[in-house]
Amino acid sequence: MFTACELGIFDLLHDVGEPLSAAGIASHLCTNVDATDRLLSTCAGMKLLKVEMKNLEAYYSNTDVSSVYLVKSSPKSLYHMMMYYSNTMYTCWQFLPQAVREGKSQYERAFGVSSKDLFESIYRSEEEIVAFMYHMDSIWNICGKEVIQAFDLSEFHTICDLGGNIKILIYNC
Repeated sequence: MFTACELGIFDLLHDVGEPLSAAGIASHLCTNVDATDRLLSTCAGMKLLKVEMKNLEAYYSNTDVSSVYLVKSSPKSLYHMMMYYSNTMYTCWQFLPQAVREGKSQYERAFGVSSKDLFESIYRSEEEIVAFMYHMDSIWNICGKEVIQAFDLSEFHTICDLGGNIKILIYNC
């Protein structure tokens, strides 16, 4: 799923608007046909892509789930969350044995940055800050409306996000 998002498979199928073969997708994305076919088959097995057979060749299209959550332009897209996890969290998994042995974060091994201050590690560059903010925005796009509607906020006129999921409400004056 991470690789398909990063390569733009779901976006391509959305933009083209019709099923494409592995060769067609590989041609658009400048990827290896055999490797692309294997990735597409895996995504189909995960129910992220639909498969339609035409003349003994598989043609792929997005499922409803991938159209809503994995196409970058979708209002409920989790694309940025996928990229954040792929580039940050997933990288740390290779150091899980060391984390268990030592009982501490492996950010320093993974990224060469001290993990003493979590946010210093997360915000290690402007690029990482932007990636993290897109990641957080992805979460809000999924459940934000429901969270806001769950409370009577009529007496407030401003909400300030202080970062780290800390929000304050300012009363009408």
